Amino acid sequence: MAVLSVIEDDPAIRFGLVRALGERGHVVTTSSTGISGLQQVIDTRPDLVVLDLGLPDVDGSQILSMLRAVSAVPVIVVTARDEDDVIVGALNAGADDYVVKPFGAEQLDARIRAVLRRASAVTEEGPVTVGDLVVDAVTRQVTLKGVPVELSRREFDLLLLLARRAGEVVSKRDILAEVWRQAWGGSERTVDVHLSWLRRKLGETAAEPSYLHSVRGVGVRLVAPEPGP
Repeated sequence: MAVLSVIEDDPAIRFGLVRALGERGHVVTTSSTGISGLQQVIDTRPDLVVLDLGLPDVDGSQILSMLRAVSAVPVIVVTARDEDDVIVGALNAGADDYVVKPFGAEQLDARIRAVLRRASAVTEEGPVTVGDLVVDAVTRQVTLKGVPVELSRREFDLLLLLARRAGEVVSKRDILAEVWRQAWGGSERTVDVHLSWLRRKLGETAAEPSYLHSVRGVGVRLVAPEPGP
């Protein structure tokens, strides 16, 4: 059983989700506006949030950003638009998954369970160490030679994926699927930009890599630096 918070302004959809998700073993609370939903999430600390992007008071993407500033609760966004820029924007803002209206209760329930499984697996995982780099999935903290490295949510997710598969060349397609949840494919430029930001924060460049090594036409590999002379 999971405790879910549904932030949705359409009363018919709210009622339908309460009934359908309740029948599948979840406890569901609802809000009809973004601000009341944000407060409810802060007060009740649900296991997962289902967030409509088209809210009457504040755009759902803004609510997502405000939520991400105070909580790491998993979020599945709901949108009536299936354009790439809308979906990518929501994922970049911190959503864990998305569904496009209209959707079936079975699909949403499957996505909820998948997101919760991933979140549960993270809580059981210890820090990953590669050389002097330590990536902690539970606290979402990174240190390099004992010094904290401040990363955005997406930069952290990217680094964690590469750290978990240290020594392995990870393709940009795999990165888009795992980090951005774009299994259908997406812009590899997005990966390139985030890799550039990540390299800068780790004190290296593509021309002089230390941890992040690009393999032309294939992907990127995270490895511990070679020992100095």
